[in-house]
Amino acid sequence: MATGLIATAPVIILVEPQLGENIGAAARAMLNCGLTRMRIVRPRDGWPNARAVAAASGADQVIENAQIFDSTSAAIADLNFVLATTARQRDMVKTILTPETAAEELHARAAAGQGVGILFGPERTGLMNDDIPLADALVTIPVNPAFSSINLAQSVLLIGYCWWRLTVKVEDRRLDVGGNRPATKVELENLFARLEIALEEGGFYTTEQQRPTMVRNMRNLLQRAQMTEQEVRTFHGVIVALNGTAGKSKEKRAKEKRRT
Repeated sequence: MATGLIATAPVIILVEPQLGENIGAAARAMLNCGLTRMRIVRPRDGWPNARAVAAASGADQVIENAQIFDSTSAAIADLNFVLATTARQRDMVKTILTPETAAEELHARAAAGQGVGILFGPERTGLMNDDIPLADALVTIPVNPAFSSINLAQSVLLIGYCWWRLTVKVEDRRLDVGGNRPATKVELENLFARLEIALEEGGFYTTEQQRPTMVRNMRNLLQRAQMTEQEVRTFHGVIVALNGTAGKSKEKRAKEKRRT
């Protein structure tokens, strides 16, 4: 496989995989499709895993170079565009892509110099609600609705194959971001964290019960904006300015109250 394809191929991120055999089978499916970069978030049975090596059936380079992370946020921190695989309807507004459309989008963004990745959830439950807002869009595999159960390796193979099919000839598409690079996930995470602190200090969260849903919806809204690095910095400035305005308003009200 050409070095250029390895460099632009999407990163495969397995979130809390349950069995070493499933990790190995996913690695085998990856290499079938020219994908070599695997990241694993909190593998249930620990790492390294001898059963993963055995199930990989020769896809040793994928297993040996797999990176382990403590959180999904850390695993995608250096990426610009992330897809999440899910077969379930979620209470969120998200773009939903087929594997074919997802492959086209991944190629286009990689050609534009962006780091891209695909999230796969645990075999039993799929991705959790808190992981979904981290992604820019969802990928759903349209299989038989009467029997839609597919395992982890099958999911990796189906989506990976759609990406591989386009490696022979890919349309030269460039995403125009006005000379600014898209924000990385860690830059977005820092912005989200700062915004949440500002909202808490401003009394935005009316009850603790509502807070998790409101936080997820806010993050999901900003994620859909696909912000550039410059836009993230601008948004930081907006938060600082609003905090300053709010502080001055409080001081003014306090002075007026003292005078009366």
